[in-house]
Amino acid sequence: MKRKMIMAGICFSLSLGWNVSAQNKVAAPMKDVNQVIDNTLDSLNKARTARPVAGSSRKGDNPVLFLVGNSTMRTGTLGNGNNGQWGWGYFAHEYFDENRITVENHALGGTSSRTFYNRLWPDVLKGIRKGDWVIIELGHNDNGPYDSGRARASIPGIGKDSLEVTIKETGVKETVYTYGEYMRRFIRDVKARGAHPILMSLTPRNAWDDADSTIITRVNETFGLWAKQVAKKERIPFIDLNEITARKFEAFGKEKVKYMFYLDRIHTSEFGARVNAESAAEGIRNYKKLKLAEYLKPVEDKSARVTRKEGCPVVFTVGDSTVRNQDRGDSMWGWGSVFAEVLDTTRITVANCAMAGRSARTYLDEGRWDSVYHALQPGDFVLIQFGHNDAGDINTGKARAELPGAGDESRVFLMEKTGKYQVIYTFGWYLRKFIMDVKEKGAYPIVLSHTPRNKFDNGQIERNTKSFGAWTREAAERAGAWFIDLNKISGDKFQEMGYNQGLRVVSEYFKRDHTHTSLKGARLNAQSVAEGLKQTDCPLKEYVK
Repeated sequence: MKRKMIMAGICFSLSLGWNVSAQNKVAAPMKDVNQVIDNTLDSLNKARTARPVAGSSRKGDNPVLFLVGNSTMRTGTLGNGNNGQWGWGYFAHEYFDENRITVENHALGGTSSRTFYNRLWPDVLKGIRKGDWVIIELGHNDNGPYDSGRARASIPGIGKDSLEVTIKETGVKETVYTYGEYMRRFIRDVKARGAHPILMSLTPRNAWDDADSTIITRVNETFGLWAKQVAKKERIPFIDLNEITARKFEAFGKEKVKYMFYLDRIHTSEFGARVNAESAAEGIRNYKKLKLAEYLKPVEDKSARVTRKEGCPVVFTVGDSTVRNQDRGDSMWGWGSVFAEVLDTTRITVANCAMAGRSARTYLDEGRWDSVYHALQPGDFVLIQFGHNDAGDINTGKARAELPGAGDESRVFLMEKTGKYQVIYTFGWYLRKFIMDVKEKGAYPIVLSHTPRNKFDNGQIERNTKSFGAWTREAAERAGAWFIDLNKISGDKFQEMGYNQGLRVVSEYFKRDHTHTSLKGARLNAQSVAEGLKQTDCPLKEYVK
């Protein structure tokens, strides 16, 4: 799809005025309309200790891939996600064979082509050798005053204009060049070392044209266009990272793209950073005859293994040990392993993708949800049931809980086991993410409250109507999924067995504890799911026996 190139409030706007100097006339700098400050001069020393020594990752005579950029490549001074934002450079190494090439992220938040070239580039250049590669993605910060404040603006365009300035706060004199000239200087320096430069366009922002739901790509009228023009004249590769990721964002839709960013519309969350890293790898792989692609890992099929009958949909069951357990002999069983018994399996198949001990969050963190997501096809169904493991410790111990509720709240935690920062959302947020992903693929999402436990209080079976049951229902209603109150349907059955005599009878439906079901209990829950489906207008009910 051809990008619409229109102006937007959060994008850079170009002043049409002119600054007059004693030497010449140059265009006014781009206005700093974003007002996002993620680096200051007094943090540069700290940044230097956080960023790698250039070339220090080199293994033997292997090449190094150097990443040069700003906060979209390395967010903040430390780049460790402690503010919930991540740059794509942090994850870029995952796409390369590190036994043959190493990746060094030398980007720094807040830098422009001008400030990076003047302050950081000399140290990076020292580590570059013949045969190395350098990806340059700069431009987000080439705005604001030429001679005051952060004094980081480059002259718009790719011409030969220059401007002598004196920084008001320090009295330092400096020559300012065009954005294109700084790019040419990076390129010349890299080539002089016998290495290979690559220019990339900026990453897209979370900005939309409401008329046709396309990403606003104003940067490709300015810095993206200028980088492309410079690359063409210098005969080096140009990869339109903006275009590649924007296409994905448009497929995701506005609601899903919201969580690709964190705190603002420029800086990505871990989700968005990983999308950009994947896009960068795709751009490298698909660029004709680009030898850097030879160092990429083979494309991995992340789809869950599913047996499909031609012309028949698949119903995926996703959840914890109450959905999938040992599922053999006289052991604990999950209802997902017997769910096929209540369906017409000549027309539909079941793929039980649940995993014991997982919460909604850890199921996502471990990549298990991604395997389902990649396997989905239009017309499939996904039954989602979490809640048993979603309370307790968030960043210590088992570290699998989410924030309570179903809202948009989130917090950054330092995880005890990994020593890394992670944004944790509410329980309902994770369910809403799953629902959005399913709908994006043209499949049908159905969420269920978690199975009841064999726990009674004064003759009444324990319910979850004020916690996970309520949050599950809220998430389903908000994201537009079907909701089945499995906890109520099965709980009512256990309640009807009668408390005094029922305690013994109910125990036959559980195995070893009050949570995990026997084969008999798994079949009861599977039947309850079928009953719940029949009470909805979900197309899956047409496959119930």
